[in-house]
Amino acid sequence: MTKIVVLFNLKTEADIAEYENWAKTTDLPTVKGLKSIDSFELLKSASMLGTDEAPPYQYIEILNINNFDTFGKEVSSETMGKVAQQFQSFADSPMFIVTEEIK
Repeated sequence: MTKIVVLFNLKTEADIAEYENWAKTTDLPTVKGLKSIDSFELLKSASMLGTDEAPPYQYIEILNINNFDTFGKEVSSETMGKVAQQFQSFADSPMFIVTEEIK
C-alpha cells in the first residue's frame, strides 16, 4: 500500500486555531471521502523523544492510498483543488513524501 506522509509547519501569519478548525471541518472529511483513501490522519507534534528540542515540524499527515491512479484523478477535481489551495494558505512549504512499505 502506498502512503503519503506530509510534513509541515504553519506560515507565521497563520492562526493555529483557525487552521485546526479548517482541518477538522474541511480537510479531514473531504479527503476521507475520496474513494482512493483508506485512511487519513492529521497529527500534531508534541515533543522530541529524549530531548527538550522542539520538533522540526508542527504537523504530520498520513494518507493511506488504496489506488494511486484513482487518487491522482480525485485530487485533480475542482473540490480538491479548492481544498489544496486553502491548505497552501496555511502551510509553509509542505513536503509530500510518497512511500512504499518494506515487507
